[in-house]
Amino acid sequence: MFDKTFAHLNVIKNSGDKTKFYKYKIDFVLNQLGISKEDNKRFFERLNLFTKDQEEITSSHIHDFIIQFLEENDFLDAKEQYLKYEQKDIEKFKKATDVKARIDQLFNRYDRVVHENANKDSNVFNTQRDLEAGAASKAIGLQMLPPLVAKAHLRGDIHWHDLDYSPATPETNCCLVDFAEMLNNGFKIGNAEVKSPRSIQTATAQVSQIIANVASLQYGGLSFDRADEVLAPFAEINYEKHLKTASEWVEEDKREEYAKDRTKKDIFDAMQSLEYEINTLYSSQGQTPFTTVSFGLGTSWIEKEIQKDILRIRIKGLGKERRTAIFPKLIYVLKKGLNLNPNDENYDVKELAIECATKRMYPDILMYDKLCEITGDFKAPMGCRSFLPKWTDENGKAVNAGRMNLGVVTVNLPRIALLAKGDMDLFWHIFEEKLGIVHQAMAYRIERTKEAKPDNAPLLYKYGAFGKRLKSTDSVDELFRNERATVSLGYIGLYEVGTAFFGPDWESNQEAHDFTVSIVAELNRLCRVWSKESGYHYSLYSTPAESLTDTFAQDDIEKFGKVKDITDKEYYTNSFHYDVRKRPNPFEKLTFEEAYPHYASAGFIHYCEYPNLKQNPKALEAVWDWAYDHVGYLGTNTSIDKCFKCGFKGEFEATARGFKCPQCGNHDPKYCDVVKRTCGYLGNPQARPMVHGRHVEISSRQKNMSKGMVESVAHEETAKQSKA
Repeated sequence: MFDKTFAHLNVIKNSGDKTKFYKYKIDFVLNQLGISKEDNKRFFERLNLFTKDQEEITSSHIHDFIIQFLEENDFLDAKEQYLKYEQKDIEKFKKATDVKARIDQLFNRYDRVVHENANKDSNVFNTQRDLEAGAASKAIGLQMLPPLVAKAHLRGDIHWHDLDYSPATPETNCCLVDFAEMLNNGFKIGNAEVKSPRSIQTATAQVSQIIANVASLQYGGLSFDRADEVLAPFAEINYEKHLKTASEWVEEDKREEYAKDRTKKDIFDAMQSLEYEINTLYSSQGQTPFTTVSFGLGTSWIEKEIQKDILRIRIKGLGKERRTAIFPKLIYVLKKGLNLNPNDENYDVKELAIECATKRMYPDILMYDKLCEITGDFKAPMGCRSFLPKWTDENGKAVNAGRMNLGVVTVNLPRIALLAKGDMDLFWHIFEEKLGIVHQAMAYRIERTKEAKPDNAPLLYKYGAFGKRLKSTDSVDELFRNERATVSLGYIGLYEVGTAFFGPDWESNQEAHDFTVSIVAELNRLCRVWSKESGYHYSLYSTPAESLTDTFAQDDIEKFGKVKDITDKEYYTNSFHYDVRKRPNPFEKLTFEEAYPHYASAGFIHYCEYPNLKQNPKALEAVWDWAYDHVGYLGTNTSIDKCFKCGFKGEFEATARGFKCPQCGNHDPKYCDVVKRTCGYLGNPQARPMVHGRHVEISSRQKNMSKGMVESVAHEETAKQSKA
């Protein structure tokens, strides 16, 4: 049971910070040094006598006390080992804050640095320049962070996301760009004053320019929410122009048909241009902007045409080889009464969305009613999964477009569980300590971001991307305070936590499931407390962990060794997801996961793994329809890899070198198209390799629906619809 002997004692750190005394830390060190249980007990008895009349003790005194105890008991090897451990910790921080050492690490092609972002091609100059600047920024950023936060980040207790950008610069993270405001009122980029577009083609051209600029002024994803509804008025201008032309040259009874046909072609050309422009853009970070396009609620013929063309163009593919486009991420909205059932007016668009998902994995799906229940109202995520809560302005109007996230700090939950060694009380004690550090980190993120000036990012702050147009002298805090913006607490590894306490197959254990839900509920409660205290919206976010799945696991392998079903996998499981090595059917998997987003409403996504679905779209539709009342956000992972040497279509085999064609052995990215979901976004790991842990995780994924099950579900769904 958890020992409360030292509950009265505080520790003064070398930095001057004051924290509670945490016995488990010294206990862990003594165990690592090979000190017996009896000697361990004697040590703490002596320490208790030394401190029982004190309220505070310094870190230096604790260090000296440990050294003295080891010397007095002739544990000289242990003493030498302890001093080496401390020196290693000092050297690690020194190296991490050394700009030259950071850049040397990059030039030596250190895997975790080069491949931590699967969307960055580290072979090209602009990405190399960004990585070089990022290496320096990481060293500078660690020096800027509060000492407790910097040390916790380096030790792997927590993770300060995007250290290569923040806090060295006071940039924001991800956002829902207010495209409607900008397109309707004009904006300025560089030296160009841009007027409101007078056609759908010009509108999408402006959208691509906005995307490139916004992506260069922040470090996270950006979303074009309700794209069909926002772009429709500009296509209407095309239609009116074509009607005017028709009135001069076309017979009266054919004028409307002519105008519609010409407008449909304009829409297709505009949406195709947008797809290509986004995929050929490079932001100043040396990557294609992490862009999401959400659509599906529009009901006019123009809005429906935009929806269909987004899907048709994605199905068609890029270039002469018809490769799957990685960006933009597509999100289609399902809504009861609009497109869910065969008699709904937009059901034909849903059918196209299903076809697209079977062939290109996207679109992911937002369930309108469930999302409103979870987040307060409807909106797309900012980037891949970061959701805003409902927020109303001073006039009581609900606002989503133009809002943003200020950053993420993630806690290493598996480490807390490993340190607790099966003691639930100790787990919550350590949890309290680590979350205190996370809170300090998040509060610092807010304060640092507030130091930006509108002139630092004119498009964001002065020209409408963030929903308001500030003057150069205004405070950017106008857009952050009163909970308009979010700052996110992330978490990772609930599966590993459950395993530490209940064994590797705990998913069917109700007590274990309730325990992991209680962890997320407590994280949510802390966010609400911090929000009330500060006036800024602290939110709980299920971390995507593209590279963090590897980073935390490697840190804990170094600390604890290879622990079966926890660290020996060499990756940690994303957020609340079911163990990827198991094979629940989609309904079992989603039922298991559906409780967590109600607490982690600021960021979540569910997905299911399928075999090739191209011949069985009804099976996918059956899962979507069932999921509508259970989850808010669902992705499709299916086998869509292609080999251009032998013509194979299906799933490439995972190898230590990446992925290879199972038919001819081809693994050259020039002659294959390998698409996997890295986290919330898709990636092409053959063209741009990812970190080791993520590669292992993807390779370990099992199908949630076998080929036979796909055929059975498809048959049942077809029979059900025929009967209806």
